[in-house]
Amino acid sequence: MNRWKSPRLRQDMIAAYILVLPMVLFILVFTIGPVIYAFLLSFQNFNMLAPQRSTFIGLKNYTDLFKDPVFKKALMNTFTYAGIVVPVQTCIALVLAVVANQNIRGKTFYRVAYYLPAVTSAVAVAAMFMFLFNTRGLVNRFFSIFGFQSVSWFANPKYALPLAMIMAIWSTVGTLMLIFLAGMQDIPESVYEAADVDGANKIVQFFSITVPLLREKTMFVVLIGFIGTLQMFDQAYVISQGTGGPINATMTVVLFLYLKAFGENRMGYGSAAAFVLFIIIFALTVVQKLVFERKAES
Repeated sequence: MNRWKSPRLRQDMIAAYILVLPMVLFILVFTIGPVIYAFLLSFQNFNMLAPQRSTFIGLKNYTDLFKDPVFKKALMNTFTYAGIVVPVQTCIALVLAVVANQNIRGKTFYRVAYYLPAVTSAVAVAAMFMFLFNTRGLVNRFFSIFGFQSVSWFANPKYALPLAMIMAIWSTVGTLMLIFLAGMQDIPESVYEAADVDGANKIVQFFSITVPLLREKTMFVVLIGFIGTLQMFDQAYVISQGTGGPINATMTVVLFLYLKAFGENRMGYGSAAAFVLFIIIFALTVVQKLVFERKAES
């Protein structure tokens, strides 16, 4: 115990606290502080232009939220978006990782090509898709060769959200592919050599060796996938021009709370929507973690 009281150790500890203090203050001021303040706002009728007139209304923002048909539509769109995008992008990323892990000529080029969309701005990706799928875009021109009429893709409620899903999958599989690729390269080659000796073909090796040994990476990919898709905002904002249209077809929870908080100046209502989304993400994260851990133990 005396060594903890030595002057040298005390000096080292003081120096360590001084080095850590700026980051701690940064997190308190710019992360934890705003979160607590937003939580308090969710119980108020708060107007940004006249904060002195704010009144405490209890759970009214939350009760009104679940009566709001637009919020219900936003929830349905968000869950549909996440429920389709996450499994599809995970499977595609795994397949691309298998391809990129092969000892083939030009594999570096393929890895870069797969990853390139991931470093492209989401706004730029949305603008590119709007260019491709507008009434006079390349997609309509291609279909016109076969006699199809032009379709206003992003103005049609049937196609707007699916196109947003395609955008998300195309722009994110590169990052997830790298995660799977890193996991595959950690698998000892001797495991596959032993499987070859036992007569297992590549498909059997994939499902019996690769997939089980990538369980932790898969859990991580699925978790960040759900967290990211449930917070989808930028692409929905760009393709709908900030309205969530057509007919709320691209309205997501984050876009909804943005429009309420900054468009209608209802900060308390928007904060309530934000905390409902936080509870949903937290609950799904815990459930997924428990499911993956149970599978790992079985």
